[in-house]
Amino acid sequence: MRTSQAERDRVVDRLRTHAAEGRLEVEELEQRIEDALSARTHGDLQAVEADLPRPESRRPRRRRHPLRRHFVAVSLLLVVIWAVTGAGYFWPVWAIGGLAWWAFAPGCGARRARVGSRRDAVQAIRS
Repeated sequence: MRTSQAERDRVVDRLRTHAAEGRLEVEELEQRIEDALSARTHGDLQAVEADLPRPESRRPRRRRHPLRRHFVAVSLLLVVIWAVTGAGYFWPVWAIGGLAWWAFAPGCGARRARVGSRRDAVQAIRS
């Protein structure tokens, strides 16, 4: 499959990054940039940077929220207790509603502690 100029430019940028990190000598960088800019297919571009490490993903990892897992477990426990005790008025709705607000509201639960610790770390660095 043929490659576009934007893809060639991205490869050149990555090559420059590798050179700045000391993986490529100046002569080798110039040769690889020339090869990348003259590449016509994706295979040609992949060959230019085949022996270099892949760049790390910049997308942050999504953190799991243990508070939400606990919310689900406690909610299921309350529903089971309700069902075993006669399944009359659905009283767990009040506890589940309060727990849901606490587990999913912005700034509540584990996220609040995480934000606070970052602020403390930044202030410690600035001091």
